[in-house]
Amino acid sequence: MFQTLLWHDAIAAFITLALALLWLRAIDAIAHRGWLEPKLSRKIVHIGTGPLFVLCWPLFSAAASARYFAALVPLSITAQFVAIGVGWLQDPAAVTAMTRAGNPREILRGPLYYGLVFVLCTICFWRTSPVGIVALMLMCGGDGLADIIGRRWGTRKLPFSPDKSWAGSAAMFGGSFAFAWGMLAWFGHLGLLALPLDETAGIVAAIALAATLVEALPFRDIDNLTLTGTAIVLGVWWL
Repeated sequence: MFQTLLWHDAIAAFITLALALLWLRAIDAIAHRGWLEPKLSRKIVHIGTGPLFVLCWPLFSAAASARYFAALVPLSITAQFVAIGVGWLQDPAAVTAMTRAGNPREILRGPLYYGLVFVLCTICFWRTSPVGIVALMLMCGGDGLADIIGRRWGTRKLPFSPDKSWAGSAAMFGGSFAFAWGMLAWFGHLGLLALPLDETAGIVAAIALAATLVEALPFRDIDNLTLTGTAIVLGVWWL
């Protein structure tokens, strides 16, 4: 039985990795051809990769070791990011899609933090806890949409953070809540989480609001760490 579960989780990890790489390579190719500007493609990768990965969690078994097989997926992709960032691997399409100015070393900041957060949340919380799911969805849906909406409609800037806008912060809150609560509802529907969704909605909204305030602070390239850290602390406390 143990060997059967190992094979089950190995196959699930392979399928998850294949889907994630297919998604990433598709966005890389689109950006490399100039069909998407780099800043937009970077955030599309940011928004879409994480939820795709988390949606694959139900493919894994109930074995305690399943989380480690799942964590191999973001770990493998993060290792690729590091190889590109330090110059060990040449991948112009990935550089175009995931950097602002075309400098491969940019991948060693935001994208690297993104991958490491996924590895840690997968191992520490996995699908049996809502904490990791909420933190990851805030980072993906909230932070990603904040940048896209803020750049397009963020004419009114925050008084304490001139690079952030009211529109971006609104998108951060709305995207965070929608992605996090929606994913919790789906996992609850699958029977993987037992949560009263009406009560949970208020808690998720409070965590999303706190993360929105943290994201609005005038710090650069560390949002993936600060807002997820905030979500984890509050999630452990409230969820």
